[in-house]
Amino acid sequence: MKRILVTGGAGFIGSHLCEKLLNEGNDVICLDNYFTGSKANIAHLLGHPYFEVARHDVTMPFFAEVDEIYNLACPASPIHYQYNAIKTVKTSVMGAINMLGLAKRVKAKILQASTSEVYGDPKVHPQTEDYWGHVNPIGLRACYDEGKRCAETLFVNYHRQNGVRIKIARIFNTYGPRMLPDDGRVVSNFIVQALSGKPVTIFGNGSQTRSFQYIDDLVEGLIRLMNSDDEFTGPVNLGNPSEFSILELAEKVMKMIPGCNITPDFKPLPEDDPMQRQPDIALARKKLEWEPVIPLDEGLKHTIDYFAKILKR
Repeated sequence: MKRILVTGGAGFIGSHLCEKLLNEGNDVICLDNYFTGSKANIAHLLGHPYFEVARHDVTMPFFAEVDEIYNLACPASPIHYQYNAIKTVKTSVMGAINMLGLAKRVKAKILQASTSEVYGDPKVHPQTEDYWGHVNPIGLRACYDEGKRCAETLFVNYHRQNGVRIKIARIFNTYGPRMLPDDGRVVSNFIVQALSGKPVTIFGNGSQTRSFQYIDDLVEGLIRLMNSDDEFTGPVNLGNPSEFSILELAEKVMKMIPGCNITPDFKPLPEDDPMQRQPDIALARKKLEWEPVIPLDEGLKHTIDYFAKILKR
């Protein structure tokens, strides 16, 4: 049994990770300030004898004796991370400093949930881990993009300077149950709009592409990365290399919802919105023996079923 701290543990990804870690026989501390996390996401875990929850903001130091830390805390959708841009940067940067300080003190292994957003609007396709990115440091998305890039810098330098055992995961578009219905991300947007009988909103002409991985695939990748050889620090891409246009995704969602025959609502493309996003996962295949196994249609079905229940409440 390992003692594991998960920051952002009541969020979309964090709650699934906590559940999986508990099922594997670990002692889990879930840390969350509930800005985008939800008690509903972890309610079914509260009776577990090896699960505890702390309401805490990672911009402040936290003290606990743990073996591993998964640092997931940070709003990840544009609506939420642009709501308070300064706080978003502080969450990524101060959160990384505080968690790295904890890892250094207690000699814990620590994983940073970074993002494909570090690649910005990429000039290389698909994106490999050695690509440095094409990011606007003063754009509307910079509070998230640059916060995560700085967190990666902090992780690497704590490793070089202090010998902290680190892992860096660059997470690509992930979807599944427990996403917030109003988080503004494309999968949840399309499903909630279609289930509500509203036109799905497509920004631009819908030709921009994304790669969508189901939450269970990501959680498996994160755990494999944490358990990998200490010499392998990452960064490593965790995403689904199957690429779809936004218009293709909208058509899939509308076909899967009975009676949905709504014309999409096209709107101007937001500032700095990437035109292409697709991971090269050769490194994950080689080092972690990992690749996504859940097809988009199957994952969408689970996600649609989840939102259908949520919207009936």
